[in-house]
Amino acid sequence: MSDDSLVLYETPAIGVARLVLNRLRSRNAQNLRLLYALDDAFTRAMDDASVKVIILAAAGTDFSSGHDLREPLSEERADHFRGAGEFAAAGGSFCMAREESVYVNLSRRWRELAKPTIAAVQGKCIAGGLILAWVCDLIIAADDALFVDPVVAMGVSGVEWFAHPWELGARKAKELLFTGDIWDASEAHRLGMVNHVVPRAELAGFTLALAQKIASKPAFALKATKEAVNAATDSPGQRAAMEIAVNLHHACHRHNVERFGMQGDPSGVPKLKKK
Repeated sequence: MSDDSLVLYETPAIGVARLVLNRLRSRNAQNLRLLYALDDAFTRAMDDASVKVIILAAAGTDFSSGHDLREPLSEERADHFRGAGEFAAAGGSFCMAREESVYVNLSRRWRELAKPTIAAVQGKCIAGGLILAWVCDLIIAADDALFVDPVVAMGVSGVEWFAHPWELGARKAKELLFTGDIWDASEAHRLGMVNHVVPRAELAGFTLALAQKIASKPAFALKATKEAVNAATDSPGQRAAMEIAVNLHHACHRHNVERFGMQGDPSGVPKLKKK
């Protein structure tokens, strides 16, 4: 599959671009090629002055099954990455630089895009899938959506983009992480993580209608409003907390490597069943 087909680029309505994750065989699991293709698609939408709202959707039954665990860091080379000479270093330096670049810096860039973004989530949204949904300004969930971050069972302190406390509140964030429970769309909506829950068959249409409604507003006002809300979220220290969280995440990886000889053990993750 070419990189161009990993993320489909659509213009379903005036003022709206829709980016569709299209790595079907892996249920949209995230490898480097997919994430860089997504970044290219976001860049294309940002460079198009006619686009005012960006939808992030996914083909197939599931939004994203998270990071692709079949492509371990040990099999990735420095030349797979875009820039950053530190990737060529051995040991923990390579791993840390990789995670900061791919999972934190890209996520931060997508969160801070100057155009409103909407995630349309169906099926399973696991760990790294949460990152892709959380960086969007709004989340619309199909009634079959399931959300989980099970990586504590793998010996890791949550996914790299550690937005859990902002998305769920501190106590519910701890519950999600400590238990690895799977929360359905109605629970995510009750907690305020999801804006709307709609029948699966209506997900695309509802999301597009919302995007069109937003696209009818002045572009600069949308940009300024997004920046103002993000600034209000950042003020309590989100950036500093993110830096601490990803350092702890990496420390877990190094601990697992030194003690068990691996980044984490996927066998520790429970099977996905509703809570």
